[in-house]
Amino acid sequence: MAPVPPGIRLLVSFNRDQWYRALTFILTFLLYTSFHLSRKPISIIKSELHKNCSSVSELPTIASSSNSDSQQPSLPSLHTHMDCSWKPFDKSNYKQLLGAMDYSFLCAYAVGMYLSGIIGERLPIRLYLTVGMLTSGLFTCLFGLGYVYNIHSLGFYIFVQVANGLVQTTGWPSVVTCIGNWFGKGRRGLIMGLWNSHTSVGNILGSLIAGYWVSSNWGMSFIVPGLIIAAMGVICFFLLIEHPDDLKSIYAQNSSPGKSVPTNSWNGVNGHNEVCLQYKDDKTQSYDTELLLPRDSVCVPVQPVVVMKSKSELSAISFMGALQIPGVIEFSLCLLFAKLVSYTFLFWLPLYITKAAHLDAKKAGDLSTLFDVGGIVGGIMAGVISDKLGKRATTCAVMLLLAAPTLYGFSMISEFGLGPTIGMLLVCGGLVNGPYALITTAVSADLGTHKSLKGNARALSTVTAIIDGTGSVGAALGPLLAGLLSAGGWDQVFYMLMTADFLALLLLLQLVTKELASTKSRPISTVELKEH
Repeated sequence: MAPVPPGIRLLVSFNRDQWYRALTFILTFLLYTSFHLSRKPISIIKSELHKNCSSVSELPTIASSSNSDSQQPSLPSLHTHMDCSWKPFDKSNYKQLLGAMDYSFLCAYAVGMYLSGIIGERLPIRLYLTVGMLTSGLFTCLFGLGYVYNIHSLGFYIFVQVANGLVQTTGWPSVVTCIGNWFGKGRRGLIMGLWNSHTSVGNILGSLIAGYWVSSNWGMSFIVPGLIIAAMGVICFFLLIEHPDDLKSIYAQNSSPGKSVPTNSWNGVNGHNEVCLQYKDDKTQSYDTELLLPRDSVCVPVQPVVVMKSKSELSAISFMGALQIPGVIEFSLCLLFAKLVSYTFLFWLPLYITKAAHLDAKKAGDLSTLFDVGGIVGGIMAGVISDKLGKRATTCAVMLLLAAPTLYGFSMISEFGLGPTIGMLLVCGGLVNGPYALITTAVSADLGTHKSLKGNARALSTVTAIIDGTGSVGAALGPLLAGLLSAGGWDQVFYMLMTADFLALLLLLQLVTKELASTKSRPISTVELKEH
């Protein structure tokens, strides 16, 4: 007999539950990757929109210079108008208009997030997430169709951004609830640190996809990501399993009714099923079973029995009840400022690189992906360190403390060439996205399974929505402030980012003090975790 290949031995070493966990991990990873993939194009096309204006403005000068020598009539003004930038972003206030588009999306996202978690707890997550992804794909494609159909109305783009921001709130509470249901407290920081890299992976893929078409047809920079997230919504409908308990009905149907007790046969007698029980004389027989089963076989008539599980512990938690969980308010406000910094980079980094390093839109978009590469490493490191130390707040505080001077260094070094810029992008990405990733994943799951909830896992969606919704307020303010402050120079933007970073650190000081004073080693001293 030939030996079994090592790969097959590895595959069969995992049980059924482990395979379902792996499926949930990979599927939710891909689902939320598509969410961030569809958000990234707006930051890639910004420099291209205004680049057309600035480049075309030089055409009249060139034409007039040429005409003065050749004495030929000037080019028709209609041709210059056709090659000009995409209206209405061709004015000198283009930064404010682009910032308003960011703000419209993020403000709608922040407001909708508070409602999304509450709604998600009361609806099947699989269906809720599927509808959200399909509609998000629709609105993302609709933005790109503005290029195809030559739409120049600012109101149209604002409407699409607001609608897309609202439907995208279905994503985060849903996937965090699923991953929290399937994975318990063991190495939660590491697992969710790896899992949360979907944010950076989505940003990287979105940058590459949008950058491929940005110079030739920026409408496709939105249409392709929109089709991708819609396709992932269909996959979600067919494959997503919200909770391990959802599989119990399948197990019950596929399991043999005689497995729990040794049986000889099933017979129909007087309209009832009979099970024949027989005592087995072995060492594994417990004393209780000896009393229940006689040494002679006996047939016992049985009736179908329906076991009803109490649902009282599954009632959805209220908004105010979630706020009373220790640590929710502190981490929510901390995330507000941490996400402000992260999303300012997300929406404005390509444009900043274009201006500071004098690169075109595609190269700037590709270079900006290094920030997300650093974010992947930072998120994983934050999870591993917080698992090892058992101190989530302290881990976040240290990374925030190191991030502030790094931001200042990036604003200085980025003007000295490509090499230093690459290095600082990686470091900034790790230190900025590390606390953001840890709070939105492991910390949210910890707080969503607090001991005061008495095992109510359905509260996880509301807690996650409160934390990420508050953070999304900062995500809305960051790009808006960046658009306003950048008019006076990029230095003011970086000062704003450093201030936000310090405020995030201050909001964690109380929790850090409690963690350091505690003699017990647990993920959060104020949080009691529950194994799912």
